[in-house]
Amino acid sequence: MSREQAAAAMEQQAGACAQLAAGLYADLLVRAAADVRAGGPCATVIQGYEDAPVDGAVSLRLLGGVHALVLTGAAPELARYYPSAGGAYHPRDADACWTAFRDTVTGASDTLRPWLRRPPQTNEVGRAHLLLTGLLYALGELGDLPVRLVELGASGGLNLRADRFRVEADGFAWGPVDSPVRLPDAWRGPVPGWLRDAAGAYPEMTVVERLGCDPDPLDPGDPADALALRAYLWPEHTARAARLAGALELARRRPVRVDATRAADFLAGVDPRPDTLTVVWHSVMRQYVPADEWRRVTAEIDRLAGSGAPVAHVSFEPGVADKSRFQLRVRIGNRPERLLADAHPHGLPAWVP
Repeated sequence: MSREQAAAAMEQQAGACAQLAAGLYADLLVRAAADVRAGGPCATVIQGYEDAPVDGAVSLRLLGGVHALVLTGAAPELARYYPSAGGAYHPRDADACWTAFRDTVTGASDTLRPWLRRPPQTNEVGRAHLLLTGLLYALGELGDLPVRLVELGASGGLNLRADRFRVEADGFAWGPVDSPVRLPDAWRGPVPGWLRDAAGAYPEMTVVERLGCDPDPLDPGDPADALALRAYLWPEHTARAARLAGALELARRRPVRVDATRAADFLAGVDPRPDTLTVVWHSVMRQYVPADEWRRVTAEIDRLAGSGAPVAHVSFEPGVADKSRFQLRVRIGNRPERLLADAHPHGLPAWVP
């Protein structure tokens, strides 16, 4: 392949960042793409990774590595433009910010190279809102049952603690009032009536087990892994950073285990329980699973669904026909799957489709 493919990936990711209120990254990536084409320091750092698919992975890995330097105080000139480090960014700063970024990349090539070998993992806490919506729907259909959470592609397992988060919308609230994780403005437009009813009927959940898997799990209690989770958040998204900080605090209080296992193999070891609601949950991870493995995942979910025990499959993934549309879908046992909501890719807000 060529530098051109990497540059095209950066430009594509720049467009995505612009659409998701990340103008700092959008402006940096446009300039980074030109730097790659010119054989500059960005080209040097990504050498050997130019043929990665045009899906933003190389861009996000590079940006994550640089962000980690900013967050740890190793790039003070660049930190002036990063809101996550107390700085501020305006489009008029684009050239000066790029100069600081390019200088940082030039001086930290050896530090940044390892970031290109690790997948971006944000463990997006806002998506827990969709898990809770699906959970409450399942409880509303099946009745008051203890819950076992099973998350595929769990990253650091932060959303396995979703029942300890506080969800808020206009005239609606669910979860502990003293939670360090608050998910405000969770709904655009009216909260569905069935959700209000379920939240009123089940103000608390009894979660008896929390299981997760990920090919490359992170440990929220490990400082290096916690830094990685923070670094992959986009620096202008300070509300996301605040949610992550709360989730990391909660993770220190309530440890859970995430197995370093692929999804299909992990599910093969999960058996249903007759008096417990087993919830298989995943969010924005399906595109990273090879097609043959996903067929095995589907077969395992079908096995659980057909067991006769209480089982719900809750997914928040891009639509099949329209990948720009992120959808919450729930299937209870062998019943037909139901589309419950559309939502922002980071989970907040959701709305009735």
